[in-house]
Amino acid sequence: MGLLPAPVGLLGGSFDPVHVGHLRTAWELLTGLGLAEVRFIPSRVPPHRAPAIAPGALRLQMLEAAIAGQPGFVVDDCELRREGPSYTVDTLVALRASQPQRPLVLILGMDAFLGLPAWHRWREIPDLAHIVVVQRPGWTQQFDGELGQLCADRQLHEVAALGAAPAGGILLRQVTRLEIASSSIRDLAAAGGDPRFLVPDSVRELMQTNRIYLRPKEVQSRA
Repeated sequence: MGLLPAPVGLLGGSFDPVHVGHLRTAWELLTGLGLAEVRFIPSRVPPHRAPAIAPGALRLQMLEAAIAGQPGFVVDDCELRREGPSYTVDTLVALRASQPQRPLVLILGMDAFLGLPAWHRWREIPDLAHIVVVQRPGWTQQFDGELGQLCADRQLHEVAALGAAPAGGILLRQVTRLEIASSSIRDLAAAGGDPRFLVPDSVRELMQTNRIYLRPKEVQSRA
């Protein structure tokens, strides 16, 4: 096998809304892992959580506004265009078919990785993409069961290994952990609070213009 193209990072989620924690993690991995790009992939129907509150078109608009002007950040609407549950394995199959030799890097938070055995056709995922598991600095996680065996068989210890094969490895990577959650931002906005500095200004403007998370005043008064 000849020299492979630079890896592409894949960051999925509801992004309801996208916030600075998402963006900081993506930027640290883009630069620290030598990725060609990070693709933000908003889900249409999240399989493992409640449906998004903001419609797909608005979540897409917020993402595009959030990454505007940042080289290496790309929004991919493939899951919004696909009917049915937004299974990660289906996204990876489609991407792998279009780029057979490109190293793909699926970016997962630790909680998502720990829940991986509950995912649809999860055993196929490591053969379609590398997995980078992001964790807090100074925090370690012991894996057992099927995840423990998966890590024992596939764990990588060098960043360069991500570019040596199209898929198959698992890399644990520490990133700056910002304790920000989309659910908390929605709650803040629902109560009429200001998400300034939790989301990019462009996203804040869209949230306030569309008032998508704001509860009616009569509901606020009873809360």
